[in-house]
Amino acid sequence: MSWRDRWDRILPQLVIWPPLLISCTYVLAFSAWTVFVSFTRSTLLPEYSWAGWRNYTAMLASRNWHIAYTNLFIYSFCFVVLTMGIGLLLAVLIDQRIRGENIYRTIFLYPLAVSFVVTGTVWGWLLNPSLGVQKLMHDLGWTSFKFEWLIDRDMAIYTIVIAGVWQASGFAMALLLAGLRSVDSDLYKAAQIDGSGALRTYRRVIFPTIGPIFIAVMVMLLQFAIKTYDLVVALTAGGPGLASTLPTVVVYDFMFQRGELARGSAAAVMLLGSLAFVLVPYGIYRRWKRRSYA
Repeated sequence: MSWRDRWDRILPQLVIWPPLLISCTYVLAFSAWTVFVSFTRSTLLPEYSWAGWRNYTAMLASRNWHIAYTNLFIYSFCFVVLTMGIGLLLAVLIDQRIRGENIYRTIFLYPLAVSFVVTGTVWGWLLNPSLGVQKLMHDLGWTSFKFEWLIDRDMAIYTIVIAGVWQASGFAMALLLAGLRSVDSDLYKAAQIDGSGALRTYRRVIFPTIGPIFIAVMVMLLQFAIKTYDLVVALTAGGPGLASTLPTVVVYDFMFQRGELARGSAAAVMLLGSLAFVLVPYGIYRRWKRRSYA
């Protein structure tokens, strides 16, 4: 084997493995350090005196943490259901081989290219009662119109849902559309021969076929929801009060605003546990599916 052939075989390994190993080491090392700090008495700076489970019990007893997790359940449920619903609707419509399909796909995917900070800022303007939709309606003469969710404690969390769904629906659409396009055309033909309508064909034949893709999209959206931070900060800053605070905001608040590094680390570890609660069952499911097909 010539040196050129050897180099062609080694080069892909050099490109892939060193960055991958460095990234894994970085993530694992700092995750382990965060777990360790969560069991110490650290405040503004790391202090390695052992504190046991004190930081975890303090966080679990914290009113901020309870409110943040309640908001996370509301946000995650609404975000995942609406994003998958709108994404599926768009995917089915585009799957009809409509004219200008590429243009529509680009338009629906465009919000994904915008940062969450920009999304939060723009939606903050649109939902601001003195600047956005409410002011527009008043200027048009509809003075009784009210849309003050941004400053309403009961509705503020849903403004984050609106912005999040707007940004992520195109992502769900792209994945679900790829799933729809991967279905064997013979299934469509068989359903048409049996006299099945379009709605029944999708509901009874196509959707069950792409069930694993539904699960994968749901898991990814749940990850997005659990990790949401910059959208909240840009749109509501967690307010009014704590009405739209999420666990990520609480972690940042304890670590960098209050200078309670150990409690912030404990909150981060519990948030990591939430991600593991989503990812580990999905990993087990994927492994089981592979074995069942083997």
